[in-house]
Amino acid sequence: MLIEFEKLSALQGNVAMVDGAFDPLHRGHIEYFRAASSLGLPLLCNLASDHYILTKHPPFLSEDQRAVIVDAIKFISYTHINRFDTATILRELQPRYYVKGKDWKGKLPAEQVSTCTEHHIEVVYLDTVIDSSSRILKEFIEQQRNYT
Repeated sequence: MLIEFEKLSALQGNVAMVDGAFDPLHRGHIEYFRAASSLGLPLLCNLASDHYILTKHPPFLSEDQRAVIVDAIKFISYTHINRFDTATILRELQPRYYVKGKDWKGKLPAEQVSTCTEHHIEVVYLDTVIDSSSRILKEFIEQQRNYT
């Protein structure tokens, strides 16, 4: 179910939250969602906006397309397009768990860490890092160059 920012507070304490760009989506993301859903709570995916992705690269798929795709995955209960920053979403949603890949351990921004501490949000790190959207995009671009 797609959910707007104004409705997040209704889910406080009753969901686990994953977040990221998922652009493009790959099997590592599916494993991340599967493992996060095993925590026993409905899973909310906090999807990075196109505006955020543009700080890294042009979006492969638009936020609206990514939201529909992610929301169709059986492990995801709610999908939210993040038009703010993650700390703002954490404050509004106050999920029971903030779930990140193991590669984020020790690398979360200080504001996210302090927000989680302040609101008693448990950060859970999962060892599900299988691939990289950035790597997939770079490989695709290289293949396109070689193809033409």
